[in-house]
Amino acid sequence: MSEWSLVTCLEGDVAAPRAAARLSDGRVVSIPLLDGYRDVASVLDDWESLAPALRAWRPADGVPLSDARLLTPLPSPRKLICAGANYHSHLREMGVADTPPDLEPFFFLLPPTSITGPGEAVTIPDDPTARVDWEAELGVVIGRRAHEVPVERALEAVAGYTIVNDITARGLHARRNPLAPPFAYDWLASKGRDTFTPIGPGITPSWFVPDPQALPVRLWRNGVLEQDGSTSEMIASVARLVSDASALMTLEPGDIIATGTPAGVGVAKGTSLVPGDELSVEIGPLGHLDNPVRLAVEAQPADSRGAMLHTGEAR
Repeated sequence: MSEWSLVTCLEGDVAAPRAAARLSDGRVVSIPLLDGYRDVASVLDDWESLAPALRAWRPADGVPLSDARLLTPLPSPRKLICAGANYHSHLREMGVADTPPDLEPFFFLLPPTSITGPGEAVTIPDDPTARVDWEAELGVVIGRRAHEVPVERALEAVAGYTIVNDITARGLHARRNPLAPPFAYDWLASKGRDTFTPIGPGITPSWFVPDPQALPVRLWRNGVLEQDGSTSEMIASVARLVSDASALMTLEPGDIIATGTPAGVGVAKGTSLVPGDELSVEIGPLGHLDNPVRLAVEAQPADSRGAMLHTGEAR
């Protein structure tokens, strides 16, 4: 694991979150330079000015935070960009035998409301035909505005890396009665539901990850190893993904690019998530992202002014 990562946390009884550092032994400490920053997202807004000092910061200079509870480091990025079908091994398990050598990245967007944090529940529909699945992915966090950046300079736009679990309801991906072939697949219905994108536990600065193409990617379900791959298996490298995404849209500080998943997903094994499952993802030096799976129950209308019209529960 890296020496430290940036986290967003709540400290004890304090209601307002703050940016801090999570050390390799699990302790959470303050970074005096970031006093007053409410979360990692606000740190990334000033990344170009803060990064040199953060690179020189020593964990021994931090003050331990008591009863710190980690939140997702980036609760509402400007863009949550996902790359699909980006691992040779995953394509093979999905029945694609030969990958074209010039295959262009395939991107789609997910809403920030799908994001949940470490330790928070992934809530799945009470519908076995939804066939909810897991996908362990490396998340790339942008630290500089970038537009049409060449591959050779793309990693200069990266502030750091995080863990993403791209939860997917396979049974909701294909629409039952599409209007026309172009509308046959619904990425939002299958992947964009609330809690379907756990992210965390923190953002590991890029200087702790000298080669993003040399990271082991593993996922356990209930202690059983389901995915055991490496970012070296990517079809499009991290640099290529950043470059190609920046050609489609301007990348901004705090944007996240999820880079695809290796082999080992549930659909290839004829299985899916059930309430009570426990998921744990580990990627190289980035730590563990752990989430329980719970059943989403029907929401009840709220009767207080200013509250959400519906509020969801998990059981």
